[in-house]
Amino acid sequence: MSTTATPKVGFVSLGCPKALVDSERILTQLRMEGYEVVPTYQDADVVVVNTCGFIDSAKAESLEVIGEAIAENGKVIVTGCMGVEEGAIRNVHPSVLSVSGPQQYEQVLNAVHDVVPPSTAHNPLIDLVPPQGIKLTPRHYAYLKISEGCNHSCSFCIIPSMRGKLVSRPVGEVLSEAERLVKAGVKELLVISQDTSAYGVDLKYKTDFWNGQPVKTRMTELCEALSSMGVWVRLHYVYPYPHVDELIPLMAAGKLLPYLDIPFQHASPKVLKAMKRPAFEDKTLARIKAWREICPELTIRSTFIVGFPGETEEDFQYLLDWLSEAQLDRVGCFQYSPVDGASANLLDNPVPDAIKQERWDRFMAHQQAISTARLQLKVGKELEVLIDEVDDQGAVARCYADAPEIDGSVFIASTAVKPGDKVRVRIVDADEYDMWAELI
Repeated sequence: MSTTATPKVGFVSLGCPKALVDSERILTQLRMEGYEVVPTYQDADVVVVNTCGFIDSAKAESLEVIGEAIAENGKVIVTGCMGVEEGAIRNVHPSVLSVSGPQQYEQVLNAVHDVVPPSTAHNPLIDLVPPQGIKLTPRHYAYLKISEGCNHSCSFCIIPSMRGKLVSRPVGEVLSEAERLVKAGVKELLVISQDTSAYGVDLKYKTDFWNGQPVKTRMTELCEALSSMGVWVRLHYVYPYPHVDELIPLMAAGKLLPYLDIPFQHASPKVLKAMKRPAFEDKTLARIKAWREICPELTIRSTFIVGFPGETEEDFQYLLDWLSEAQLDRVGCFQYSPVDGASANLLDNPVPDAIKQERWDRFMAHQQAISTARLQLKVGKELEVLIDEVDDQGAVARCYADAPEIDGSVFIASTAVKPGDKVRVRIVDADEYDMWAELI
């Protein structure tokens, strides 16, 4: 093909927000090189699929999408977390052009260049890419990835083998990116990593500079700096290390959203030990109580696994009792699924699928009652919300307690707002997940 024509790339991004940020980085570089990103397989000269490889169902979805891209286009480049299993991909789809793992941006770009070279007509000084880069989220919120990898060796997880050990980004670089996003109109920054609480451990919390000011590469100092930007700051994947206590006064003072996403995974000490979970001790319930005394509005979201090998009915009942005590606001639950390469596969006493399902059903019913009661406490209150969507039926928004796509929504019967607006509302009704409100 002629290199003066605009080369076109199709892109499919699967998996978690961390993979989404990888996709944004690749797309930003491709746009800077003059590639056009197109929404259909048919219009693309080549298709890039950013895969997820965390659990079997995610791998199956990745293989299915790769197959669809091959059938519709023929020229497919694979990257992302499942890319570390090149053999498994090529066994099913031998015609893929290239396979690379997560964060291997250069390999992806080289593979694209091999299929469709950049246009010689492209002038990066004229074909402007916005300073915040290409974003795959709506204009008013963005994910801010602060580190790669993880130092833990949880027995059910293979993320360290896919994404490597913890590598923290320099705090000055993170804050500069956040500043660019805010200047571009972002109203909410969602801080993500594999382990947000461990930020800076690998760099020994070294001091960096931002706008001429010294800032330590550490979670608390990062959050204090982000809080000066005048936007919502939401924290995800926070392990409950002792220094998390330092964040609660910032939330009580309105500097950070009073929201913590903490992946507890279980409550039974025996199961947690088998899972090799870090930073768990029996004082977690007391700490949650102390946090809520300092910041009563605090919303805690978490995820749990039921049916882990060796989990007894007694362990499961312990978890249900713990949930009653903890009164978590937002909770997701997964049935344990073996992952190739995870050490948990070697554990004795696997739980039968029928019991996993039965425990999952009981868990969801138990937590749904708690979540419903927690949301009822907000009825009658005035809250600030961020508008996500507006149609002729009204607006869909989120309050401080709602992360996009994983938590509930606030529905407002008004079209006098637009996406990205922050408005004050009064909550008039709620169910187990969502709330309804009127503009004040």
